[in-house]
Amino acid sequence: MDKHPKANKIRTQDSLFSKRHFMTLKQLEAFYWAATCASFAVAASRLNISVSSLSKRISELEVSLGAELFNRTGRAASLTAAGQQLVPHARDLISHAGRFLALAKSNSALEGRCRFGAGELTGLTWLPRMLEKLQQAHPLLLVEPSVGVGQAIEERLADGDLDFALIAGPSTRTSISSQIIGQAEFIWVSRPDLPTSADLSKLQPENLVETVLISLPATAGTVRILDDWLADQHVSPGRLLPCENWGAIAGLIVQGLGVGFLPKAWAQSLVLRGLLVELPRFPALRPLQYTFQWRRDDNRALIEQCRLIASECIDFHAPVTLH
Repeated sequence: MDKHPKANKIRTQDSLFSKRHFMTLKQLEAFYWAATCASFAVAASRLNISVSSLSKRISELEVSLGAELFNRTGRAASLTAAGQQLVPHARDLISHAGRFLALAKSNSALEGRCRFGAGELTGLTWLPRMLEKLQQAHPLLLVEPSVGVGQAIEERLADGDLDFALIAGPSTRTSISSQIIGQAEFIWVSRPDLPTSADLSKLQPENLVETVLISLPATAGTVRILDDWLADQHVSPGRLLPCENWGAIAGLIVQGLGVGFLPKAWAQSLVLRGLLVELPRFPALRPLQYTFQWRRDDNRALIEQCRLIASECIDFHAPVTLH
């Protein structure tokens, strides 16, 4: 007969308590990113694991907590009331763990997978140099850049599909942090023999009402400076010809299909070759600020290291593919 039933009961309760509330950082990360990314698939990709592994970690966490965190009855999982309540706490725990690991690995090379987005102009100029520096500093880091239109890249960043973005900014989303790292300048140009009723040397903004304006679409960062410029000049172009590719825009202008603006280094190169001329009576566009953007809840060492390297490399005059 046990002489200490009360002590045994206490030990049993302690054991159950420890078992029930035992959880791991990987389980918390799985829960948090599943809760804040666009889908389980995006969250799993971010953590570099399969969807089944992600679901398993979440299920293990639910067992540890004794509560369901996601409703799985519909086509897509949604947070339960308990899950919604725990998201900010999971964020804080992961944030503290991230700072701890960043301090512990401050002198270590980065490892794992790094996915980021960049605007096309970055891809045409200084992106190769940045990738080279990243690979030299962190040879074990698997870097996967994606080049596209700013708005689409920012949406992928907000959804958790990308680690950071190098695009025109700053972002207006409260979930995204932005830091200005540089700026790009642009020049108004046209073909030397552009058919127009006005002499090109005397062409002014008001002549845009009878001319085609070639530019990036409204989803691109340049729309910010173009809209301001048009408002300042009190003009509206007779016709807009939007195109998503800087190379195609340059080709359309060279072909004489309209006027437009190009990145300064590219424009000057084409002017020197006699393919384009500057429009001297067109006031300059204001420079377009470019930012390093990341999710506000992401404080990994990866983000800070990549931000520093991007700040060192940004140069929109870099002659990688402009000539």
